[in-house]
Amino acid sequence: MQTYFVTGTDTDVGKTVCSVLIVNELNKLSTSTLAIKPVSAGCQSTEHGLRNEDALMLQKASSIEVDYNVINPIAYKEFIAPHIAASKYGEKLELENLQDCLDRAKQEKPDHLLVEGAGGWRLPLNNRGIFMSDFALQNQMKVILVVGMRLGCLNHAILTHQAIVADGLNCIGWVANQLSSDMPFYDENITSLQSLLPCPQLAEVPYQPEGVDKIKLTEDFLEVFT
Repeated sequence: MQTYFVTGTDTDVGKTVCSVLIVNELNKLSTSTLAIKPVSAGCQSTEHGLRNEDALMLQKASSIEVDYNVINPIAYKEFIAPHIAASKYGEKLELENLQDCLDRAKQEKPDHLLVEGAGGWRLPLNNRGIFMSDFALQNQMKVILVVGMRLGCLNHAILTHQAIVADGLNCIGWVANQLSSDMPFYDENITSLQSLLPCPQLAEVPYQPEGVDKIKLTEDFLEVFT
């Protein structure tokens, strides 16, 4: 079993989209996959309870069928920082809560287990200096960095990569997610990231306003995942 932690240069940069597309490619290799999102904030109330759109996408993409609560056991309705949402309901987010989620997912024994974080690398779980990154560190996960291609992405990508390495984890590669069709000097920004980030580019997700289903893989993708 290979376990990967998917983080982003910021919130709303396409971690879920990239995770789903990666899982789809891994499914083509006839491997078993499971993608989970332990914590979500921004859910709809349904007859089955709170449901997060991103988590539902991960559930659908995974080749192993599991109950929604395995995918996303910690869910909050408000689209705000999870620890603030937890505080509103008198709850606390602890590493133990996330660990329980991961341990449950591992019981399914997927070949590839993707764990999507929330927000960016330093998303706080509380106000005591515990972060989502501590969860990845605690489990020594391989990290995949999703770079939202927009103004400022060079700074965000470099700083995030430096933080991952400083924490002692291996960033096995990055994925460029094109967020709009009109980013100035898009190709030049890709070239800069290829030069400035010491880990390989695994893929590029082109801008797809009608629905995201395409991903351009690099030669490094198969080397990393096989």
